[in-house]
Amino acid sequence: MKVNLTGFRHTRGFDVVKPLSVGVLVAVMLPLILLPLASIFIFGTSNGLGPFLSALQAPEAIFALKLSIVTSFWATVFNVIFGLFAAYVLSKYDFWGRNAIIVIISLPTAIPTAVAGFALLLLWGPYGTLGRLLTPGTQIMFTAYAIILANIFVTFPLAFGVIKPVFDTMSHSLEEASATMGATRWQTFWHVTLPGLRGALLGGALLTFARAVGEFGSTILVSGNLASRTQTAPLYIFAKFNEGQVEAANAIAIVLALLSFAIFSILFFARDWLETD
Repeated sequence: MKVNLTGFRHTRGFDVVKPLSVGVLVAVMLPLILLPLASIFIFGTSNGLGPFLSALQAPEAIFALKLSIVTSFWATVFNVIFGLFAAYVLSKYDFWGRNAIIVIISLPTAIPTAVAGFALLLLWGPYGTLGRLLTPGTQIMFTAYAIILANIFVTFPLAFGVIKPVFDTMSHSLEEASATMGATRWQTFWHVTLPGLRGALLGGALLTFARAVGEFGSTILVSGNLASRTQTAPLYIFAKFNEGQVEAANAIAIVLALLSFAIFSILFFARDWLETD
């Protein structure tokens, strides 16, 4: 019996579509992603490492990087804890209004960040709905706390969006077995449920931190953009570029690009390792 193998040529032997597809993929990525990223490194090192390192050692640059990292860290801590709690409640319980809560949690991803910053000003500003109720001299806006609030708002759905699908697909048999052995609800959650969420927690935390450390639109409205006081790294880049100090702006841009690359490398390589039993 003669078998016609013409239909299998695309899966066996040399496939001409493979190099063509890879070539198209690289050709599309080259002007949109690869070249823009490469340009900041080429420009930043065109005069040697001396000017680059000098720009990084400026006190304002160091402060901006530290402020971005610290505010992003606390926003990440809050959103991972809240995302874990919200995912647990919305996956475990079915109640009226559940879908509406899921939509509201996901809403910040669709809202422009400038709108988020403006909304926080209207709420917590000196003449805002809640801001006017604060005691005189107590100010949230135009401080580091405002930056944390803005980062929390903008990154609100990220950890939740990573953790909840894992909750939805987890088998409840181990939890039921733990309960039949006399474990409390907290013991079951801590020793049975939580270990299965290691990869999701890491992924949610890294995505939240990466998004928060690069936030610009909302923080420029709520921080005041004061150098060495409330100026984050993205705001520092914006300010230095407007002042014509392109080298200083480019140095911080390189640091943020490398930080993002490191974060997503960890996310890509470590998440699968954490999810293995």
